[in-house]
Amino acid sequence: MKLTKERLYILLSFFSIYVIWGSTYLFNKILVSQLAPLYAASIRFISASILIFTIAKFLKIPLKITKIQIRNTVIAGFLFLTLGNGLVVWALRSVDSGFAALEISAQPLVVLILLRIFEGKKIQPMSILGVIIGCIGIYLLVSQREMINQEGMVTGMIMLFICMLSWAFCSLFVSKADLPSNFFVNTGYQMLFGGCILLIGSLVTGEERLPFSSWNTEIIYSMGMLIVFGSIVAFTAFNYLLSKVSPEKVATSTYVNPIVALLLGWYFLDETFSLQSIIAAAVLLTGVYFINTKKTITLFKRFKKEI
Repeated sequence: MKLTKERLYILLSFFSIYVIWGSTYLFNKILVSQLAPLYAASIRFISASILIFTIAKFLKIPLKITKIQIRNTVIAGFLFLTLGNGLVVWALRSVDSGFAALEISAQPLVVLILLRIFEGKKIQPMSILGVIIGCIGIYLLVSQREMINQEGMVTGMIMLFICMLSWAFCSLFVSKADLPSNFFVNTGYQMLFGGCILLIGSLVTGEERLPFSSWNTEIIYSMGMLIVFGSIVAFTAFNYLLSKVSPEKVATSTYVNPIVALLLGWYFLDETFSLQSIIAAAVLLTGVYFINTKKTITLFKRFKKEI
């Protein structure tokens, strides 16, 4: 198979959303150890958008967009970043980074269900099996008594579920919405609007805004990694993929994200994960595999022939 320029971009973009996004759980967890969540997320996205627009100006990339595109990037920025990311950062105050990544790995299930509800897409037998297995995995993950009894854990779980709904719905929205044709510029506007809404949310909720002079080296490094790689590189790659492949395929990043997050959380933050969490992860990711696979098991093939 010939490796065209477009195919290479797609492969690199998948690597970005698979591996780089898996590391963002660690960096966000470090941020909320000292910074207020909405405040931290707003700095990340507003800073990233300023960098994107500066680079675009230097490369002489047009920044002009239409009124409809402004509206759509505001919606996308709100759903993807204000809700879809801001609440994840908030939830990380009470849940481990690895656990958050595992729960969000159920996103393909949500995407599939929303595709059925809003677009009437037929759910294939293998996907139905995947949904059933995935739901069992989610139950095993969130039903652990020692976790539920931790302060703020249930609230964190609910926030993560809202994030999944918001992210999945917006994935369907942007795949058809009129957005800036340049993916770099598109990313910049989404981050600018999403970051500004996060900043407003931070002001309204009265979050403490720690001055930059009080940030330690760990916080500065984590913020830098999130701005450059987690925001500019990975999110641009994500928007590019949504225009080139189906939302279900883009959502497969959840195969790798939780593994990366679990390993990094264990190594750098001494996070632990129970045997039930490991089993839940295996079951959940198996369900995600069945949702996205194009193969048909022998039983379903025979059943179709008999019909």
